[in-house]
Amino acid sequence: MSKNRLADESSLYLKQHAENPVNWYPWGEEAWAAAREQDKPVIISIGYSACHWCHVMAHESFEDEYIAGLMNEHFICIKVDREERPDVDQIYMDAIQMINGHGGWPLNAFCLPDGRPFFGGTYFPPEDRGQGIIPWPQLLMRISDHYKRNRKDLEENADNIVKNMAHSNTPMGATGEAIGNEALIEAAQGILSQYDSEWGGFGKAPKFPPSMTLDFLLAARSTKAVESNSALAASIDKSVRHTLDAMAHGGIYDQIGGGFARYSVDEYWLIPHFEKMLYDNALLIDIYSKAWMRYRDPLYKAIVEECIGWLEREMKAPDGGFYASIDAQSEGEEGKYYVWIPEELVEILGKEDAAKFADIYGITEKGNFEHGTSNPALVYKAIEKRDSMASQREKMLAARDKRTPPGKDNKRLLSWNSMVVRALAEAGFAFQKPEWIVLARETADWLWENLRDEYGRFYTVYYTEGAQHMANLDDYAHYIEALLAVAAKIDTIDPGAAQSYIDKAEAVTATVMEQFQDKREAGFFFVSADHEELITRKKDWFDNARPTGNSSMVHVLSALYTLTGKEKYIKELGELKKGYPGIAERAPSAVAHALSGITQDAMGIAVVKTKGDYSLTDLSAQLSEKPWRETYLITTDDEAQPEGFQLCVGVQCLPPETEPEAVVELL
Repeated sequence: MSKNRLADESSLYLKQHAENPVNWYPWGEEAWAAAREQDKPVIISIGYSACHWCHVMAHESFEDEYIAGLMNEHFICIKVDREERPDVDQIYMDAIQMINGHGGWPLNAFCLPDGRPFFGGTYFPPEDRGQGIIPWPQLLMRISDHYKRNRKDLEENADNIVKNMAHSNTPMGATGEAIGNEALIEAAQGILSQYDSEWGGFGKAPKFPPSMTLDFLLAARSTKAVESNSALAASIDKSVRHTLDAMAHGGIYDQIGGGFARYSVDEYWLIPHFEKMLYDNALLIDIYSKAWMRYRDPLYKAIVEECIGWLEREMKAPDGGFYASIDAQSEGEEGKYYVWIPEELVEILGKEDAAKFADIYGITEKGNFEHGTSNPALVYKAIEKRDSMASQREKMLAARDKRTPPGKDNKRLLSWNSMVVRALAEAGFAFQKPEWIVLARETADWLWENLRDEYGRFYTVYYTEGAQHMANLDDYAHYIEALLAVAAKIDTIDPGAAQSYIDKAEAVTATVMEQFQDKREAGFFFVSADHEELITRKKDWFDNARPTGNSSMVHVLSALYTLTGKEKYIKELGELKKGYPGIAERAPSAVAHALSGITQDAMGIAVVKTKGDYSLTDLSAQLSEKPWRETYLITTDDEAQPEGFQLCVGVQCLPPETEPEAVVELL
């Protein structure tokens, strides 16, 4: 079978379309030159390798000779992997959301030859199925005809879309004033009003893991304002624990092999969309670790251990870093790898153990998924029941390993790996597992060595062919957070190592300030000043499935000011905080990562410096038994530093102590 231009690309997602009869171009000047020369509208089709509906549309439409012929005759067709080109994805997703009020993947944008979008949507079926969605072939012909007959209308529409995208750089409700501490409590209360008291989580189905929302609530829980308000504290505790418990017990969690799926299609957390994403699991390891430190629930410890076990077993690359995702499908069926029928349990476990396992995990003859199969979820929630099935789960995993596995996307992304680094460092501290802190450091070092060029600039993605695509704000900001997470805990196992990571964090932050900072208004742009020219330069304020770069820079600037005392960091933090009052009031969950950073900054980041014959090991162990707060444990040989343990909170330093217990008491 002949191949198109995508055959030479590194991206797995693009390669998956290399044998389509569609004459796909990768994103680049060749495609746009062809559009201008042939005066054709452009289809920009964006997705990712683990996207179920991307595969469905590819099979139904892009593999169809007749439909591909329409696309080739009337359009220039560009395929984009959103994970390696989030800059392109961001722009056209914003456009589709403006057009339709919603978005998703696959994303299909129709554009003028200069790249400006005038129409688009997500999934389109190949024929009319009575769902109110226009069939893809019919849409193609309508747009082609409209382009030829009414091009002026399309150009006006494109102009309006681009203008509106530029206006969205200013955050809603911005007044020029920085967000105040009282607004943080109001934001927490606003989030709690959306809590699903029956099933856990916030809002209705489909339900995505609300990791950043829970992180903010836990940060707010530690403030004096909440500690002194027993009703609010109880509400936070209930919503956080209920949500974490529901996800851990549910089918969104892989009860056999560990790791969380992308989202639950129902409100009960029972049936997931089975793709597994690296970033989801990094964020969830982080929040379960922090929740463990407050609530000491053994379920949370088990979840973290199993998730990290899954990362090391299935996602870790032999030479360093972690792979991006695991597909939802195997052998052409979503979820087939993960579901069971009772007869399989008997064959694997024997009749008696199979009956117990089926009872505890809800495996029935009727099934809870397609074709009479069952996706395991805990029916009996007691931790003792779960623990009693440990050896049976191992046997089930060994049997599952013999099945045809879903596809794995082996790209290694700077942003997503950075989130793993942060999660491993936090988990290593919370559970006193030095090997996890070592793995965090090794991964941070691998990213530094393999995704950074000789000029100190970073790339977004690493393939076996090498690093590619200029890094964006999220890449830089998440990596700085990763460096700081390593700096915070590495001296507990390698005294004196922290300073090098702080120095690196400052160096990378300098690049962010130079290349991404908006010199006129609050916030940072998503792409650098020397990035290829796109139709607009976006500034992203809202967290989505991952923290946005602006949210992460709140954490970065606060930490660097605390660690260095340099005024430039607190000045820029003050400017950045001006972007959040209006959003925090109207949509607090959309900026939860920023709000957790602002909350921790208001509480004061703790730094414990030690000099002389004073080990951080005992102090680390004692602090891990207390509710989480952002704390840096640093060994120094600075002549000006007094011997002992000296605690600084924010910019206020206390006299040194000689016993770890005294520092713990002060905190």
